[in-house]
Amino acid sequence: MSSPAEQAMAKLVASFYAKADAEPFREPVDWQSLGLFDYPQLIKKPMDLGLVKKNLTAGKYKSIHEAAADVRLIWKNCMTYNADGSDFYLLAEDMGKAFEEKFKKIVAEFGEQPEEGGEDIEDPTPEEKRTFAKLLYKISKEDLGVVITDLDNKCPSALVKNSAEDEVEINVDSINPKVFVEVMKFVKESSGVGDGGKKKKVAGKKRPAS
Repeated sequence: MSSPAEQAMAKLVASFYAKADAEPFREPVDWQSLGLFDYPQLIKKPMDLGLVKKNLTAGKYKSIHEAAADVRLIWKNCMTYNADGSDFYLLAEDMGKAFEEKFKKIVAEFGEQPEEGGEDIEDPTPEEKRTFAKLLYKISKEDLGVVITDLDNKCPSALVKNSAEDEVEINVDSINPKVFVEVMKFVKESSGVGDGGKKKKVAGKKRPAS
């Protein structure tokens, strides 16, 4: 039997599925019929609201955050494929904002933290998030790889794969507080800011896509 949080998540996804504007997101993109032959090259993991609904009903998600990651992928895929500013791009952007507002309420109501639980850790401040993003520029490719692997294991919803550029984007806002503390500590140590504010020089800097 699904938990109250999962039931609330299922209702949320169903409500988006029922929206009049959601028609393009209800079923898989029929790229063959539409003649969008570059779609499979650009979109490596297609996703749609109908599939998320089925997965929720079948209990395939470990948490509501895993389900939310698939919903976010729907908007991300649309915004990746369609030109910035186009009708579909703007629709996906609006849908994404509306979804995050409602999903945030479910998380607050049921106190669900991504893949973690129990510990009362405050959300990182905007300043901490900015510091984290800046420090990603200063660590080596190897250390950045460790951060991405860590996030993939503990908070997969914070990673968005940009197949068009073969990059992984880190969405700092989607990192849950407990995991943020862990990766922030690692990034500070890797960049040399952890000890008395001194920075060490590192080779192979990589620009974070966030």
